[in-house]
Amino acid sequence: MPVDPASAHVEIIAIDISPDEILTGEAVALDVQPVGFFLRGLGALIDAILGIALVVVMVLVSFWLTSTGALPESAAPILMIASVVVALVVLPTVVETVTRGRSLGKLAVGGRVVRVDGGSVGFRHAFIRALLGVLEIWITLGAIAALVGAFTPRAQRLGDLVAGTYGERTRAAMPPSAELSVPPQLIPWAQTADVTRLPDRLARRCAQFIAGSGTLDPASRVRVASALAEELSTHVSPMPEGDAVSAVYGIVAVRRLRERGAIESQRSRVEMLASGATAPPSGFPSR
Repeated sequence: MPVDPASAHVEIIAIDISPDEILTGEAVALDVQPVGFFLRGLGALIDAILGIALVVVMVLVSFWLTSTGALPESAAPILMIASVVVALVVLPTVVETVTRGRSLGKLAVGGRVVRVDGGSVGFRHAFIRALLGVLEIWITLGAIAALVGAFTPRAQRLGDLVAGTYGERTRAAMPPSAELSVPPQLIPWAQTADVTRLPDRLARRCAQFIAGSGTLDPASRVRVASALAEELSTHVSPMPEGDAVSAVYGIVAVRRLRERGAIESQRSRVEMLASGATAPPSGFPSR
């Protein structure tokens, strides 16, 4: 039946995505860990040293070929230019394309270049990065790359911004222990609880309380739990109902289980990229 345009409406859903998250095709936000600015710089320095060594070797070989008469002296400048192009553009492009975003420098710092949607890079991405790398890394001695990387959320250099890539950490942390369980009366609350805004410092204090709660007398345990619950109330929505001790236990348990799921999801993404898949899986929702 016809639809009245006056009564028709479009519902727009806003999804809050932080700089350290990617959005999959299923509209699931996945937590990711970009490689930090200094680690990216260290990896780039290692690759630059290897590139310089390769250029020196290729130039020396070209001089040796011309000095022995194997090639005419007029070919020496051509060989030098070709050596620079191969070492600075061709080889980095081939390495990142074949290894899907890895190089010796990135292996050393535990990183990988991926697309902004989390998929593995291809020839186009690697070629753009290598071509712009001649300007921002070699000609300017890394000044442009360092300046741009210092002011981008994921430490992206100019080549990353143009190619649509960034450096992702591949060495995931060990999943936290999941031995702590949600109190039975709080299981329905745990299905919809939002604990993502909980500060790490406050979460550590809660974990320390749980670890040492067995040594506290009941009055002290309730007093400390009440103080923690009051602080947690500004970061957890909705707050669990019931006594303060169970509330602290439930909040820490939910956060620990979700952190473990996020880390396992990240590891599965790393294994998927290493196997050659081109799209990220639907991982554990971060919200």
